[in-house]
Amino acid sequence: MNESDDRGVATVFAAFAVAAVLAITVLGLQLGAAAGVRHRAEAAADLAALAAAAHATAGVDGACARARRVADAMAARLTDCRLSGWDALVEVHAAAAIPLVVPGDAIGRARAGPVR
Repeated sequence: MNESDDRGVATVFAAFAVAAVLAITVLGLQLGAAAGVRHRAEAAADLAALAAAAHATAGVDGACARARRVADAMAARLTDCRLSGWDALVEVHAAAAIPLVVPGDAIGRARAGPVR
């Protein structure tokens, strides 16, 4: 084997290393985006449930209208809202900011009401 047979080997290894680093970076971005959307959905559900519980005396329509306003303000969509006694139960869907990275919606569910 002479020296001319080894020419370009380092370029191939460097290309594989760059591809591996890029793949790990994309995976990290996807995981970070998914966690961010999930946290936003959970926070929106928590606040929407608290808003609905605070307005439970206005009935289901009034309480859920308030919960919907809170969810909308947090860039989420209220998909379910109901009262069980004085407890408010809500479900919220939040879409990813970059839908190509994180497909689908994150779902947040929460319950709020008076302490027993």
